[in-house]
Amino acid sequence: MLNEKKILTGKKVILMGGSSGIGFATAKAAVDEGAHVIIVSSSQNKIDKALTALPVGSEGYAIDLSKEENIKGFFNTIGKFDHLVFSAGENLTLNKVSETDIEQARNFFTLRLWAVFAAVKYGSSSINAGGSISLTSGTANARPGAGWAVASAICGAMEGFVRAMAVELAPIRVNCVVPGVIKTSLWDSMPVHDREELYQNMRNSLLVKRVGEAEDVAEGFIYLMKQKHATGQSLLIDGGTLLV
Repeated sequence: MLNEKKILTGKKVILMGGSSGIGFATAKAAVDEGAHVIIVSSSQNKIDKALTALPVGSEGYAIDLSKEENIKGFFNTIGKFDHLVFSAGENLTLNKVSETDIEQARNFFTLRLWAVFAAVKYGSSSINAGGSISLTSGTANARPGAGWAVASAICGAMEGFVRAMAVELAPIRVNCVVPGVIKTSLWDSMPVHDREELYQNMRNSLLVKRVGEAEDVAEGFIYLMKQKHATGQSLLIDGGTLLV
């Protein structure tokens, strides 16, 4: 019905990592559902570009999410809100354990795990009744390949964290989306030939016969905001990756 009120109308949604890729696709989808969105990114240029594609009144903040004090300061000033989505992450470097730079690996954990921890720590007390937190994992937890030690460890930690927070922060709903290979800038650190070979291999092997798009995962985040009864869950959006 044309006059039907959308479920997220009037809701405030914070998207950390919301200026590009899956986060930006989720921001656009949330707007389509009636939400007021606040996007956060480390890059002011990306924030500015993203805001041109979002409705007037949408907000954007450039914040270095690797610093706990920055995250604390943001939530201390942003006020009450309804839903938090965290999808921020830099391009992972895939190496076998014997070739892994442990200091670099620690940096990956800083943004992909500890920044998430800080966002939940400082943001959860400002979530309105009926609100939610939606985080991001990946199929590397359940099916890692050679060279995926860091990615698999982060994803496994994230899914454990989600379950723990669902218990600790109840009745706030805490869940995560578990994407397979999704066509975003995440893979830009790979040589072009290797990246295209990865996509082609996925097309050939996936049950749905196509590589996932950011919009596919965004639909998962919107579902987790809109539904009222699931918490502590990991929503798999992988085109059948774990079945083949």
